Amino acid sequence: MKLRIRFEKTGSMKFIGHLDTMRFFQKLMRLAAVDVRYSEGYSPHPIMSFALPLGVGVESTGEYLDLEVNTTDTSEATLQRLNESMPEGLRALSYKKLPDNAKNGMAMVAAADYLITPKNGAMPDLSEQVQTLFYDAPAFVIEKKTKKSVKELDLKQYVYAFRSRQNGVFLKLSAGSETNIKPELLLEAFFARAGMTFEKKDWQITRLELYGKNDAGVLCPLDDFGENLC
Repeated sequence: MKLRIRFEKTGSMKFIGHLDTMRFFQKLMRLAAVDVRYSEGYSPHPIMSFALPLGVGVESTGEYLDLEVNTTDTSEATLQRLNESMPEGLRALSYKKLPDNAKNGMAMVAAADYLITPKNGAMPDLSEQVQTLFYDAPAFVIEKKTKKSVKELDLKQYVYAFRSRQNGVFLKLSAGSETNIKPELLLEAFFARAGMTFEKKDWQITRLELYGKNDAGVLCPLDDFGENLC
């Protein structure tokens, strides 16, 4: 039986790296009496995976963990047990059964929503600059460094929404294994073209949601696939 857990990671927990988070959830399943299915072989391990690892220092209200179980209690009862064993800054939001043929979240991720807010001071209105420097420009080419090389990338192909709000900058970006765009990559280039400087330490990055594509190619929150809403 396949299940998907949505959870949030905020506050001081944002400084816990992905590997430690993964180890914690493996222990959490035992504490919450979740009947997780284990792999076979010499070194069995829980069959579970995260949709998209979260960077250190980034908060999130839309993280996903997929797992397989032998049996399960009700969603309400399981959520209660999970949250009773979680520290402050981690909270399980939903616990849903997936179709038997569902892909895991890691393979599905295609986009992510982010809100980037200033840690100190008021949020400047960047609406005019967003329109002229990004949307009105024929291209928005940046250099993206990889482990092996540096390549040019036109971000207009991978930025699905870019809006200035009173409380920060909202972005919907390509994400996942094919082309994963980090918000700071866009904002560093954008601020430079606007004659400003983007210092990551001065901004709080929060991932709001992760999306997959349905059979029609439409982006849907990963949470909706468990309810057959997309």
